[in-house]
Amino acid sequence: MTTAPRRMGSIDVFRAITMLLMIFVNDLWSLNGIPGWLEHTGANDDGMGLADTVFPAFLFIFGLSIPFAIQARKAKGESKSNTAVHILLRTLALLVMGVFHVNLEHYNHVALLSRPVYQILITVGFFMVWLDYPTTVSKQRRFTWQGIGIALLTALAILYKGGEGDTIIWMRPYWWGILGIIGWSYLLVAGIYLIGNGRLGVLVAALIFFFGFNVANHAGWLNALDPVKPYLWIVTGGSSPALTMAGVVVAVIYRRLSLQGKEKLGWIVLSLLAIFMVLFGFATRPLGGISKIKATPSWTAICTGISIVCFVILIILVDIKGRKNWFALIKPAGTSTLTCYLLPYIIYALVTLAKISLPAFLLTGGVGLIKSFLFAMIVIALGGLLEKWRLRLKI
Repeated sequence: MTTAPRRMGSIDVFRAITMLLMIFVNDLWSLNGIPGWLEHTGANDDGMGLADTVFPAFLFIFGLSIPFAIQARKAKGESKSNTAVHILLRTLALLVMGVFHVNLEHYNHVALLSRPVYQILITVGFFMVWLDYPTTVSKQRRFTWQGIGIALLTALAILYKGGEGDTIIWMRPYWWGILGIIGWSYLLVAGIYLIGNGRLGVLVAALIFFFGFNVANHAGWLNALDPVKPYLWIVTGGSSPALTMAGVVVAVIYRRLSLQGKEKLGWIVLSLLAIFMVLFGFATRPLGGISKIKATPSWTAICTGISIVCFVILIILVDIKGRKNWFALIKPAGTSTLTCYLLPYIIYALVTLAKISLPAFLLTGGVGLIKSFLFAMIVIALGGLLEKWRLRLKI
């Protein structure tokens, strides 16, 4: 039987920090008078703020976890076909949640349920279907709750009304939402890893392909394929799979060198790769500039380089020097990540229903930033509490 790979604490910490930042930057919409470098840049701006680096970091971390997750399943004796089914079901879960979320942006007031109520109910449905049910819960009881959750989400999908004014439309993918993009990227990257048996050459070739596709898309070399684009295309023009595959490649390279006792060489190799990605990013800047909204090659590559540097620092800090306890307060964001991501959807909806509003001074400047940071910490604390009660999502 294959030996299960050693879990890297640095990945969990990296995921926790990224989720903390994601909750924080997602709350910045409620503030006024804050530094522009913290926020997303506009679609036509050539540049990026802190908020523009968070999602790509999460995609990169998702990629870091894939080799360890698949190898762990292999070590348990799970067949490749069963792992493939797991990948497909996990992808389906992310796509479903992503489509519901992106359609919230187009929710029409003429719908039977108000948007806050609808938002709470779909989140409750997500928990019922994808809860990490304890082993003490019988299969019959688990299937019953999951069945109720599926029925709830189905009913909510039927009741959905979107569009503006009198133009009513039903649910549609739009841009798939954050979770949907993660789902498509995961399907492509995990599928390649599984089919290629984790061979580094295959993974590097896939990484080059995704970056090349992203470059070709923005250079206009693929314009002849525009007629098929609405039906068959690589999500975000290859940008998101490139970020995810970069995480896979980095994880495989470092683990291979680490097993050979060459950790320092691993740091050097990854650091050189980070430098190359940043230089590549600036070299491709003429192709649409640095833009998260457009998912340009420049933004993709620079964010990949930043993520690699962060990972190397955390390897040294957490895995080598054993400073994982420094991040104990935000640990739930790394172990109950999806739970922490979904909790704000319930909190914002409850605040709206209760008609709670904060005074202006709590929503302005430095004080506002403290408010948003404390909000992120409260969400993570709630996620930790739910984790202790075995109420966390697992897909």
